[in-house]
Amino acid sequence: MGQSKAGVLAAALTLATGLAMAQPMGIPSMGPVASAELSPQLERTLGDAIMEQGRRDPTYIDDPDVNQYLTELGRKLAASSPHGTQTITVFAIRDPQINAFALPGGYIGIHSGLVTAAQNESQLASVVAHEIGHVTQRHVARGMTQQSQTSHMMMASVAAALLAALAGSGDLAMGVAAFGQAAAVDRQLGFSRQAEQEADRVGLEMLRRSGFDPSGMAEMFNQLMNASRLNEGMGGGAYASTHPLSIQRMSDIQNRIRETAVRPQPDSDAFWFVRAKLRVIQAARDSAAQQSAQASLRREAEQSQGVRAAAAWYGLAYSAWLRKNYSEAAVALQRAQQGGAYTPQIAALASQLALQQGQGSQAVEIAQKAHQRWPGNQAAALSVVIALQESGRHDEALSFLNERVRQWPEEPRFYQLKAQGHERLGQQVEARRAMATYYEKTGAVRAAVDQLQQARGLSKDFYVQSQLDVQIRALKEKVESDRRLLEQFKQ
Repeated sequence: MGQSKAGVLAAALTLATGLAMAQPMGIPSMGPVASAELSPQLERTLGDAIMEQGRRDPTYIDDPDVNQYLTELGRKLAASSPHGTQTITVFAIRDPQINAFALPGGYIGIHSGLVTAAQNESQLASVVAHEIGHVTQRHVARGMTQQSQTSHMMMASVAAALLAALAGSGDLAMGVAAFGQAAAVDRQLGFSRQAEQEADRVGLEMLRRSGFDPSGMAEMFNQLMNASRLNEGMGGGAYASTHPLSIQRMSDIQNRIRETAVRPQPDSDAFWFVRAKLRVIQAARDSAAQQSAQASLRREAEQSQGVRAAAAWYGLAYSAWLRKNYSEAAVALQRAQQGGAYTPQIAALASQLALQQGQGSQAVEIAQKAHQRWPGNQAAALSVVIALQESGRHDEALSFLNERVRQWPEEPRFYQLKAQGHERLGQQVEARRAMATYYEKTGAVRAAVDQLQQARGLSKDFYVQSQLDVQIRALKEKVESDRRLLEQFKQ
């Protein structure tokens, strides 16, 4: 890492730990960003720029099951917001702390520890709804532009990290600095008591309208308050430290719940399966944590019933799969299906196990049936592609991928798989074009430009070369537009 990059990262890390928690009175007053309000469009552009770099953070969980579930949960809640809608994207990071944070532009980060701590889906939904409340009430945007030295220092640090990433070679450290500092913005804003109560009330209404149990908010906040007391000084009360859980707030929530009559819907199967998967992912890089997670999942598998038991067995199967113990994974997966349980997660893992055992045709059949059953599930679709490609059926895989790109145009993984398919068929120009789209959608714009330039050099078709020239010019203009935007926050 070069000296200038090290300096940016050091400044970012210093800011994250060194600033005192700001507690503005009332809802933070609007302040200048180059003497202008942070408009929704500008806020979204800033959020996009942060996420483009943040996806390169090693704690970012790039898993279709996890992020599709969380985003669909967030958008279901946001659709029930009494204060208008905004595009919500929810993502997960690998961190055992019980925490969540909102970024500019409708992005909400959820720590894996929050999901694994939730005892039902309404508890998880209550925290997501609270964060959406901060977004819809524009607390994040307003706090970022408040007239204070702290706010401007935070934004200058975020801008510096992002500008360094745009100007540099794409060093992973820049992604870490940008993403970490974006989360630090949320920590340092220190929403006022009034803003926190406003987010509670908006979130509670979203829960009710979406069919979740409003009691989940009181249950989760009570759990968070207990965690804060038990772990005081040990970093275990992360959410309570950024969203102070006062007795007054709890009383207000409980009073509003008593006034609410609702027949809550049951927990979705996806909640339990994603929760089990995150317990494994969270522990994946620590052998002691892996053993603890496996023991916990086994207890839950043996002591629970129905979908919760099936999900725990699936978690054990997924853990064994990651450890390449395929026989153990197969046994656990069979236990998950006892009683008739079958989900996209089970099907995808069953297809992967069949491939590992050299049963390519069976793997394709399992995956295709899963996709037919759950056509809106990305993991099921990806299992079809992987099974077809591993079986050497590249033309079929590409045809299927083209349909999925039309279905989910913003999902990067499908473009990466398209690139692999074109490469295996010797279609080098198309392979590089698909890879460029993958890089663009994951924020590596310079790498995208490089892929397009390679494609142009390989192509002999004037029409294709002209298309590539347009794409290259558009990406370069995007980099320049992002640079101009970020420069505003350094002033």
